[in-house]
Amino acid sequence: MRKLINKKFTKRNRFTRQCIGEAILALTRQKDFESITISDIVKKAGVSRMTFYHYFHDKTDALNNYLHEVINGYREECPKNLTFAMLRKEDRIRHALCYFDRYAFLFITLEKARLYYLMIDAINEYAELYVAPSYPGSVYDLYYYAGALLNVFLYWEKNGKEETINDIVQILAHRVLHS
Repeated sequence: MRKLINKKFTKRNRFTRQCIGEAILALTRQKDFESITISDIVKKAGVSRMTFYHYFHDKTDALNNYLHEVINGYREECPKNLTFAMLRKEDRIRHALCYFDRYAFLFITLEKARLYYLMIDAINEYAELYVAPSYPGSVYDLYYYAGALLNVFLYWEKNGKEETINDIVQILAHRVLHS
């Protein structure tokens, strides 16, 4: 489960892995995830099959790696000593929603491909690794928060973001997280 821990990747191999993830996402605009082959991916990414298999077992593993890169990007934008109390503040909720909105296509693609478990695992892992050490309460609080944030975000995106971001922040800050 500890995929969010930064491994020592060179800029080149990180770039290669990101190209593979982006190739998969681009291909999902043309066909279902299940129909995408490794040949499709390597052709789109401009890498060899050997390179693909050097980094990944399969296309789900590659997409999961791309998701973890996105989560690591979020972590890098957050204060170093982020606490659960800080996460529950409206400005932090807004930041999380805005950050993940930049990657909405990834999240929607994962859900459409029935890979929701990758998202919830990644967000739970983030909570365990980076929030739990400074949180005196129950880990159940963190899982509750992670699930609420992810589910509300996904529904908001799939619903065409009919509500304003401030409406969503209010829902999460006052109805869900303080009840």
